[in-house]
Amino acid sequence: MTKNQRTHRNLRLGSLALFCAGWELLARSLSSMFVPSFLDTAGAFLQLVSTRPFWHAIWISHQAFVLGFAGAVVVGTTLGLAMGRWRAVEGLCEPYVHLLLATPIAAVIPVIILAVGLGLAARALVVFLFAAAVIVVNTRAGLKTIEPAWIDMARGFGATEMQLWRRVLIPGALPAMMAGYYLGLGRALTGMIAVELLLVAVGIGRMILDYQGMFAADLLYATVVFVTGEAVLLLGAVRWLERRITPWNDQVTVE
Repeated sequence: MTKNQRTHRNLRLGSLALFCAGWELLARSLSSMFVPSFLDTAGAFLQLVSTRPFWHAIWISHQAFVLGFAGAVVVGTTLGLAMGRWRAVEGLCEPYVHLLLATPIAAVIPVIILAVGLGLAARALVVFLFAAAVIVVNTRAGLKTIEPAWIDMARGFGATEMQLWRRVLIPGALPAMMAGYYLGLGRALTGMIAVELLLVAVGIGRMILDYQGMFAADLLYATVVFVTGEAVLLLGAVRWLERRITPWNDQVTVE
């Protein structure tokens, strides 16, 4: 580990410790049942993760998350590459991608539920819609940033279309594609929770609503902390994977 990496790690740990201390002091000064202290939340967190119903709720929620995000990666990457490579596909699909980007997905959740039902398919579709558009846009942008001279040079050396994709197009677009996956992952997690809070009260969303109704603030905060921590870990995993597979990248970064 380099000196800069150690400094970066220490700064993160220090900011986390400062946040926890500030949380504890604020909660004690307010003395409100709606703002539990950090220590109370930590105790509730340990209690929560030791129960079977909690992990069952995690399983239910993440079924939709995995299906929806995996579908968004496959469809978004394929469509983004096609739009970036062929103008006909771009002209056909671009209005719908813009429409999907501009539409607040939370507002159309009731329509999706009416059309598909209340089951896993509806929840996975919501997660898919939250994530797909940003993956498409970033993938297309990555392909568009490739210098035409590189493609012409590869063609001049006799590269086939498949070789062009493998040696030039995919490596050139990969940093932007990883940025799309990073952003799409965050939006997918948002969609997973949003659909469970707004309409389909199952999984983690159901637990949050139950704790809210019971005024169990410590358990509510503990659930939110778990979801937030999971999001940070998953996004960190994407960043790690990005650094591993695109070591040459010094321009496209996500902070």
